[in-house]
Amino acid sequence: MDEAVVEPTPVQTLARSAVKGQYLSLSPSFQRSLASWVKVNIKKKECCFYVEDGREGICKCGYPKTEHYDEAIKPEDYMGEQWDRHRHVREYIRVSSDTSCESLYQLMTEHWKLRSPNLLISVTGGAKNFYIKTHLKDKFRRGLIKVAQTTGAWILTGGTHTGVMKHVGMAVRDYTLSSGLTEGQIVVIGVAPWGVIHNRQALIHPEGCFPAYYSLDEQGQGRLSCLDINHTHFLLVDDGTHGHYGVEIELRARLEKLISQQSLGNRESGVTIPVVCVVLDGGPGTLNTIYNAMLNHTPCVVLEGSGRLADVIAHVAALPKSKVTLVLINQLMKRFFVQEYKSFAEVQVIEWTKKIQDIIRMPHLLTVFRIDEDKNYDVDVAILQALLKASRSDEHAGRQSWERQLELAVAWNRVDIAESEIFSEESQWTSCDLHPAMFSALVGDKPEFVRLLLENGVCVRKFLEHEDTLCELYAHLPACFFLRKLAKRVQGGKIRRGQEPPPGSKKISLSHVADEVRHLLGSFTQPLYVPSRYKMTKDDVPSKGLVDLPCSGEEWTADTVWDPGRDLFLWAVVQNNRELAEIGWEQCRDCIAAALAASKILRKLAQESGEDNCEEAKEMRELANYYEKQAIGVFSECHSWDAQRAQKLLIRVSPSWGKSTCLWLALEADAKSFIAHSGVQALLTQIWCGELSVDNPHWKVLVCMVFFPFIYTGFLTFRRDEDIQRQAERTEQQKLAMDSVFSGSSDTKIKRHYRGPSHQSELKPLNCSSRLMSLFTSPQVKFYWNIASYFGFLWLFAVVLMIDFQDYPSWRELLLYVWLTSLVCEEVRQLYHDFDGSGFRKKAKMYISDLWNILDVLSIILFITGLVCRLQASGTVFYVGKVVLCIDFIIFCLRLMAIFTISRTLGPKIIIVRRMMMDLFFFMFLLSIWVVAYGVAKQGILIHNEDRLNWIIRGAVYEPYLIIFGNVPSNIDNTQFDMGTCSVNGSEPLKPKCPVLNDDNMPAFPEWLTIIMLCVYLLFANILLLNLLIAIFNPWFKCMIFTGQELEQTVDEELLSWEAYMKDNYLASTRQDESQSVEHRIQDTAEKVGVMSELLEREQEMVSATMAKRLARLEEQVSESTKALRWIVDALKSQGCKSKMQPPLMTGKSSDRDDGESSGQETDEESAPHTFARQLQYPSSTVERFPVPEEKVPWEVNFTQYLPPVYNRQDSNDSDTAVLDKYRNPGGRTGIRGKGALKSLGPNHVFHPVITRWRDAERKVLEFLAVWEDAEKHWALPGAPAKPDECLAQTLERILGKKLHDKTKSKLDTGEQVCKGYVDDSRNTDNAWIETTIITLHCDKNTPLMADLNRTVESSTSSHQPFQWREVSSAACVCPYQREALRQIAHSHKTHF
Repeated sequence: MDEAVVEPTPVQTLARSAVKGQYLSLSPSFQRSLASWVKVNIKKKECCFYVEDGREGICKCGYPKTEHYDEAIKPEDYMGEQWDRHRHVREYIRVSSDTSCESLYQLMTEHWKLRSPNLLISVTGGAKNFYIKTHLKDKFRRGLIKVAQTTGAWILTGGTHTGVMKHVGMAVRDYTLSSGLTEGQIVVIGVAPWGVIHNRQALIHPEGCFPAYYSLDEQGQGRLSCLDINHTHFLLVDDGTHGHYGVEIELRARLEKLISQQSLGNRESGVTIPVVCVVLDGGPGTLNTIYNAMLNHTPCVVLEGSGRLADVIAHVAALPKSKVTLVLINQLMKRFFVQEYKSFAEVQVIEWTKKIQDIIRMPHLLTVFRIDEDKNYDVDVAILQALLKASRSDEHAGRQSWERQLELAVAWNRVDIAESEIFSEESQWTSCDLHPAMFSALVGDKPEFVRLLLENGVCVRKFLEHEDTLCELYAHLPACFFLRKLAKRVQGGKIRRGQEPPPGSKKISLSHVADEVRHLLGSFTQPLYVPSRYKMTKDDVPSKGLVDLPCSGEEWTADTVWDPGRDLFLWAVVQNNRELAEIGWEQCRDCIAAALAASKILRKLAQESGEDNCEEAKEMRELANYYEKQAIGVFSECHSWDAQRAQKLLIRVSPSWGKSTCLWLALEADAKSFIAHSGVQALLTQIWCGELSVDNPHWKVLVCMVFFPFIYTGFLTFRRDEDIQRQAERTEQQKLAMDSVFSGSSDTKIKRHYRGPSHQSELKPLNCSSRLMSLFTSPQVKFYWNIASYFGFLWLFAVVLMIDFQDYPSWRELLLYVWLTSLVCEEVRQLYHDFDGSGFRKKAKMYISDLWNILDVLSIILFITGLVCRLQASGTVFYVGKVVLCIDFIIFCLRLMAIFTISRTLGPKIIIVRRMMMDLFFFMFLLSIWVVAYGVAKQGILIHNEDRLNWIIRGAVYEPYLIIFGNVPSNIDNTQFDMGTCSVNGSEPLKPKCPVLNDDNMPAFPEWLTIIMLCVYLLFANILLLNLLIAIFNPWFKCMIFTGQELEQTVDEELLSWEAYMKDNYLASTRQDESQSVEHRIQDTAEKVGVMSELLEREQEMVSATMAKRLARLEEQVSESTKALRWIVDALKSQGCKSKMQPPLMTGKSSDRDDGESSGQETDEESAPHTFARQLQYPSSTVERFPVPEEKVPWEVNFTQYLPPVYNRQDSNDSDTAVLDKYRNPGGRTGIRGKGALKSLGPNHVFHPVITRWRDAERKVLEFLAVWEDAEKHWALPGAPAKPDECLAQTLERILGKKLHDKTKSKLDTGEQVCKGYVDDSRNTDNAWIETTIITLHCDKNTPLMADLNRTVESSTSSHQPFQWREVSSAACVCPYQREALRQIAHSHKTHF
């Protein structure tokens, strides 16, 4: 039970338009600019003419006398003009009822920052509180929120806390509470009249500022209404009156119409924002709203069971039109309106009956949501299906209608609706038809729709066939780090870090994308889109169809590869979109390289984004790790099937990714997990061994390095020997298989045919020189020789330093210098060798980034420094040079660790030691605090005024450091004091200064204090800190890192196909593993149970509906049988004479008749009389017809309430009743008397000649000659009123013109008459109507007459009534009776209409 809650709620008021929200914190500058905009564009109305309405002190505007200005109050004897609400108002700052809707839409989108809607839901119905069943209420609230959330819709209501508006507000409140959002994603706009709002004074501010505080006080509102605080925005409409409801209806209708004319989405696809009306309960005002909405082609969804008008429409929607009579509507009104029915006038019921009959004549715009029949879905599905049904039945039906439906489904992001309503067996889609929807789905980040479109025929190659599509995709990238980098590159680096690109920036081309992607991938790759220096002709196109994508205004070279799957995947990866990237990756052929390239790009983007985008960088790293795992998964699948082919994939040059290899990409992406894969390690081992077999033990390789003749004895195995052995085994197996197949055949030619090619491709063993070259060119052997050489260098260096360091360099020392020169040359080669074309600057940066290279440079510099000092004649400098060289020897020895990093045993430990150094630095910082603290305190206690720096450092730092390693000091214990070991005044440089002595020449320091300090120092330094160091170092021992190299090879197209097949296997196995999980099985079982229960419910409903139909038919047959029996009885009573009654026909409705659409509407065999002639609004006037229900149309039917108005557009004396009664419309009553817009009373004859032709030689498209009606603003059939004294030839000449008539008069005499007589036209009245004669003339395309007609049509373009050939179809913009004539013409020519 909803109770009234009185609480202050802040409401954002803007131009007296309120937006409900929390305490808003907006900048003062924004408030000032917004307030100034409001003062200019938004107005209010205020009464300036006080006239009492019968109540003392109350004006006709509804406001009391005290709220009027003095000049508005006139004297009591004032006899001037009377009060008029349209004239006696003064503009002020509040939303006026005549405010421009463009200004309101600008207010909502630009100042309130609301996104343009993809759908507008106008909820209307009962304005008073009404009862609704709990089940229907839950379905309505849940479905309304779901459709608004999934489609990005705006919900428009009356805004007050009563009736249907209250139900909408409660739905928003429940959603906000359940989702935990302070500001809901649902946009609910209330359009309420200002004069009926209770507590509206709280919303008034002199400057129109906010926030304002509004209290919901239902108990004290009286006849006024409170705003519903659960709405998100309000438009408060003021017409200057007080207490008058309904003043906002006109403004709301205009606003809905304006929104419906706005373009849907970002692209100019011609699709506008759809509008749907949802009806609950309601009264006469709601009926007018529904009627006007459907006349404007707005679909309506009526909820059966919500009460009153909604139930009336729901009941008659399922009936044939002939049964919807005035009597039935009276019964339903009395049933559903109960006490309120007594206040209805008879004329009102007649008008409502007419409107309800017109409503059910538009079944394509009416959808009834029945809770009993629609248990399988909520209101959201009914709303969306109603929009699609209205779109399908549009006048412009066909392919455009289907494309509009698809655009709407994409904008709503409702895959379920697209699957069930659009992608059905009836619709046949081509890839080109789906391209706009594909673009919208990609730009709108709707991966489920992208996958659905791919499943239903979208070809990525055709979609990205034109480079403009890909450029436009990059131009529509969402706000991300890559877009900022790309915009910065386009603008030439003018955009700062964190700044968004300006809206008017230069166009993004593929060359910009290629440069930025190459920067992210690395300069070792080639640009993905390289412009050519020449324009490619058709003859230059490659035979395989790999046509290149050009940049803006540029062509591409023939050697670059166009890979649309890669382009789509790359576009999704750079924006860090996981779902779209997964779809794009599935479209890639070179999937392992694509995954590794994505990992590299994402890690580089995360690195460059820095701390400014911490969350985005984290997501990029997670996605990079994901694609590294995907690459591992696909490669594992390939390796399990064929290890050799899998290894070829690693070294295959990928033209799609800048002519790089998978192994190279993995190394650059730092994909350690991928490189650690056993298959990759096997390839690296094979590359490491070269032509040698990987199974050779190390000791054999070392032996052959020294005694190389052993390679000719089979001591060392080569890869060629293993290949020959495997080939021999395969050949033997093939031979045995062939012998078993041809064992019974004696034809030797067949055997030779199948055995011949195998002998021609046999591998030959290596010769002697090849074996020797293979041994010494193996990377493994080279490395071993390098190690031996380095050990020799260190041995020679040590010999020179310890044994042979003379004043003048000996031959050993000179050899050492030569050896060092070779090392310097190697370092220079590493620095300048640009094997990947990255440039010297990047090579230098990479060289310096390696710690071992820095160590090499340091060792060489120290060696040169020591050499320079060593060559000096001075003995001191000579010795300094030797010391420097000794230190340099230590660094050269440390360089050995870099050599042994490749070892499986030593490598990880060396890397761990290197990484421990940083942690050791922080540990030493902590340790130094304790060392210095203890050392200074001890030195100050023991020694008095020591002035020798070296002994100060010894006592304060050196001795405390040695204590950690167990060197316990003796100078803190008096029992071990010896005067001979120290100097009293510190005069002896080799002895420390004695501590402070007493009179007995014994230390005077407190011994107990120094011992306690030592114990505490050892406790923290030795036990606590050293154990902390062990704990810090422990995790590093778990790190194992391996590195490798790569080798380029080529591979044919079959390798890619095999890789794609393996990728599909991997994805299938992954999905199978997911489907076999317990959670998935439970979910699958629940879905199956739900489907079964739904099918059972539907079957039960179908059975019950079928039974009801059978009973209805049985009842009808019984009624007919009763009539037949009465006839028989009458015939018998006449004793053989004929009965006065005709025997009744025993007919009934067909048993196999369907129900029709969801509204239950059935079509009658006979159409209702002149529907257009009974439209309530007479065309081009303000006159309204008297409502005429269908059963009251015939003149023979008594209609005592019939009082039609008399209307003559032209001043006429034909208003006399006696004159008018002489002319009666043969179609029946129309609701208006007089001539109306016609020329004369009685029949007004109109003649239409229709000239047709075939557009094509296949005779598939029939065209007619149309003329432009400037007054009606549409094309129509040529025609004119026929004068009584005018012959047919003169009439045709007046219609077609003299030239056209002269060319066609010989044919028009033989023209075929299509129709003649009375036509249903909206201009008809009771006393004047249109009768038409339509003839058709068909002309052959290749005749002289047709050539003359075409020239006449072309020359008429500059005249006031131009002619044009138009297609004969249902989409032809002509009036209804002309469209019916065209349908008959199309039928006579046997073509589709």
